[in-house]
Amino acid sequence: MDVLAIPAERPKGWYLSLMAPNTKGPEFAWLDPSRLYCNSQALADCVQDLLSQFHSDPIDLVAGIDAMGFILGASVANTLGKGFLAIRKAGHLCVATQNQNYTDYSGREKIMEVRLDVLKPGLRVLLVDQWIETGGTMRAAIQLVEKLGATVVGVAAVAIENTEGGKWIKENYKFSHCIPEALQSQVDGKYLNFF
Repeated sequence: MDVLAIPAERPKGWYLSLMAPNTKGPEFAWLDPSRLYCNSQALADCVQDLLSQFHSDPIDLVAGIDAMGFILGASVANTLGKGFLAIRKAGHLCVATQNQNYTDYSGREKIMEVRLDVLKPGLRVLLVDQWIETGGTMRAAIQLVEKLGATVVGVAAVAIENTEGGKWIKENYKFSHCIPEALQSQVDGKYLNFF
């Protein structure tokens, strides 16, 4: 499919076929969703699909996880007319921060941080990332938000895999993702048959 083409019919998840499979090896994620952001209608439809679960929820702020969660999170925030908070990899913010250790999808130990001057008790935050594979990165973001007293309204991502961490998120938080139920087992098996 031409990356800029907009089909006449756009069922939920139509834009998933724009994602690109990994061609660089095991140190990278198995799939790259960022190609769908090049198509303005695909990005808009993806954001609408993510927000469909949260129409009745009061949201004060959207937080996106470094780095690909910034693109999707900022788009979600813009659509909602809300502000955007960047949850960063440690060492990138020049202000006072709260840190959280975590293990990412590749098994590497990392640290993320968030500025101390935004999150506070009573603030309702929607957390956004591009993909939740093992759940470690999102769990750390949840811990940061809650440590500072804010409330996690929910979690949104293009996909949430049914790993132990993904299941934990689905069991403990309201969530939204773009994968139709018929494709979830393929995502969990790390393949999609439209490639």
